[in-house]
Amino acid sequence: MSIYVTRSSMPELEDYINEIKPIFESHHLTNMGPVYKKFQKQLIEYLGVKELSLFVNGHMALEMAIHAMGLRCSDGEVITTPFTFVSTTHAIVRNGLKPVFCDIDPATYTIDVTKIESLITDKTVAIVPVHVYGNLCDVEAIDEIAKKHDLKVIYDAAHAFGVKYKGVGIGNFGDASMFSFHATKVFNTIEGGAIAFHDKKYCEKLHELKNFGIHEQDDVLGIGGNAKLDEFRAAMGICNLRRIGECIASRKAVYEHYRSRLSGVEGVKLSSPQKDVEPNYAYFPVYFDKQKFGKSRDNVFEQLKAEDIFARKYFYPAINELSCYKGQFPLDTPNAHKASMGILTLPMYEGLKLEDVDRICDIILK
Repeated sequence: MSIYVTRSSMPELEDYINEIKPIFESHHLTNMGPVYKKFQKQLIEYLGVKELSLFVNGHMALEMAIHAMGLRCSDGEVITTPFTFVSTTHAIVRNGLKPVFCDIDPATYTIDVTKIESLITDKTVAIVPVHVYGNLCDVEAIDEIAKKHDLKVIYDAAHAFGVKYKGVGIGNFGDASMFSFHATKVFNTIEGGAIAFHDKKYCEKLHELKNFGIHEQDDVLGIGGNAKLDEFRAAMGICNLRRIGECIASRKAVYEHYRSRLSGVEGVKLSSPQKDVEPNYAYFPVYFDKQKFGKSRDNVFEQLKAEDIFARKYFYPAINELSCYKGQFPLDTPNAHKASMGILTLPMYEGLKLEDVDRICDIILK
């Protein structure tokens, strides 16, 4: 039987049917209805954040958060990481801003905070760091840098749903944090996303941006798009939030079994647990050192594939090496390049059987 890198967590069918019955009765399908509002309230409580706006997906949430912060300008620069999903960079570029790529910390694969200040110029308007695989950025150092240089900080927290640092929900750091609720994530609404923030002045702006610029029925205050989360997806979110604890517990068991089998293997580098972090076990990235392990990441990928096991080269290639950006930005990010060439994320999802984890590890170790 095939094993894929991920599988969407889903509630019992009856649970979802019960949650969507009121939608059928009311015929209120979208436009931030009662189910949307119920879900929004529950998320604010779970994530421990002050304000939260729901979106049709994480990309539009990030793109509109950058817009809402007033950062759109023809020559503005945003310091970010090349080791992320392309959506992060697209959200910056589609706002008319220039991404400036900072290399990553090889231990966590997140932005290297020791290199940020050297990239700041008089055109820098923001930092967009990314929490990678559930590993958190150095939020304290980034906060210090941002305050010193009067910069906005918008986190791409697509991988960090439910993660806490020193007991505080990760959505509380920076000016805003984007969460993705895509089907492949720890928590999903099929498709969806959110922006968590703490300054109420962004509430109306984000509302207008995702709703055609409409503030009141008879007037349009600005130019916006359509990025609202509908009632059916909100209902899926309510169902999945109800069982997020068991989902993360299941992932933890898989994570710990992988570590028990692959720790200490020459040429196999695993991510280490971070101090003061309550994780969500979003991914299981493994870096393969060809010289020490004897086989490259691509060799392992192909061998697993031959056994109907589909891991993922995540993220490959680095953003500044993709066709759409290649040649436009410097490639002076050796750690990001090295990670993109050596990391394989192994299958990780709720309900993955431990005997299947053993099967995967046996193939790697052989």
